[in-house]
Amino acid sequence: MPFFQYKASTPTGELVEGQMEADDRQAVVRRLQAQGQIPIRAEEVQGAGLAPRSRGRRRRGRVGRRQLGVITLELSVLLEAGLPLERALGILTDLAESDALHGLLGRLRAAVRGGEDLSTAMEAEPTVFFPLYVNLVRAGEAGGALDQALARLSEFMERGRELRESVLSALTYPAILILLAIGSLTIIMAVVVPRFATMFADAGASLPMPTQVVVAVSEFLQSYWWAVGLSIAGIVLYGRQVMAEPISRRRADRLILRLPLWGDFVAKLEVARFSRALGTLLTNGVPMLNALAIARQIVGNQAIATAVADVADGVREGQGIARPLLREGVFPDLACHMLQVGEETGQLEHMLMKLAEIYDREVRTTLNRLVTILEPAIILTLGLLIAGIIFSVLMAILQVNELAF
Repeated sequence: MPFFQYKASTPTGELVEGQMEADDRQAVVRRLQAQGQIPIRAEEVQGAGLAPRSRGRRRRGRVGRRQLGVITLELSVLLEAGLPLERALGILTDLAESDALHGLLGRLRAAVRGGEDLSTAMEAEPTVFFPLYVNLVRAGEAGGALDQALARLSEFMERGRELRESVLSALTYPAILILLAIGSLTIIMAVVVPRFATMFADAGASLPMPTQVVVAVSEFLQSYWWAVGLSIAGIVLYGRQVMAEPISRRRADRLILRLPLWGDFVAKLEVARFSRALGTLLTNGVPMLNALAIARQIVGNQAIATAVADVADGVREGQGIARPLLREGVFPDLACHMLQVGEETGQLEHMLMKLAEIYDREVRTTLNRLVTILEPAIILTLGLLIAGIIFSVLMAILQVNELAF
């Protein structure tokens, strides 16, 4: 039976730490609740008798999204259990495992103790708390349901993290294949081909055209590899400069949406992110126009973000969001029709969250299809390039042998 390192709070706000042997994490939570304590963390350890982490030794580094998601969930649990906000922040400050997180929570606690709202204190930390986060906290404070708002925020961040990690995991193998392909071609052109070129030069034979091309490319890479590197860096910098201009960025993003397979993948990914953000905001009582302005910042594709901004004009005129989105032509038709049904039935928030779940699955399906096509395409391209180099070398070898006879 595994051991779990747990941290909990008593009804009076006292922090309790210890170890417990249990079947799983939920069993630890139930046992702590039965003892009248408020469970905060329960993490499995590799063996019994492990000493808890010292509070005096904290890791360095900035506060990342994963840490933010953890403290959001823990703060919602403590507030739901009835602890005052200032005391809950104090407990989380004591539990902080990094200097940056400890300092952040300490500043939030000091601001709350000084009479500020939590949302106002968070707004003063823009590098950690993004606009959607701050506005959801503000809506929760206004509605007297801060714990529920934080719980929805935690779920929103967790779903976003799962989607982001699934995309990165799926693209890892193709990225490794591309790096291996580039490395293999570099070794062949920089090491193997020059040796054959020296042999051909000693033989004094005229080389076939394919061999001359391969040898010329190899010599160019050997002599001017620095120029190739500078050219690539220049192209990247120029591309970043062009993409920094709003008009160029919108044109490029609109072109991306028209690409086969990849454009469909990007559109579904943005629909999932936008729907979850807007649904979470509306569920917490944020007005539609404000919610659209905040959710627009979540969208990465500027063509879709511009369309969302134009939708706000339709909302002001009483058209809702489904018709303007359908008219803009950047959202899939299914998404627009589902939103229209949600508006007509008065369940827009529920339909937005349902839409996010549907397109989460669609993103994974489309991504798997892309990877299925991309992997053999990379292998086939690498094979053809290597085969072409080998064929050109063999042609030269055969020609040299014929001259020898």
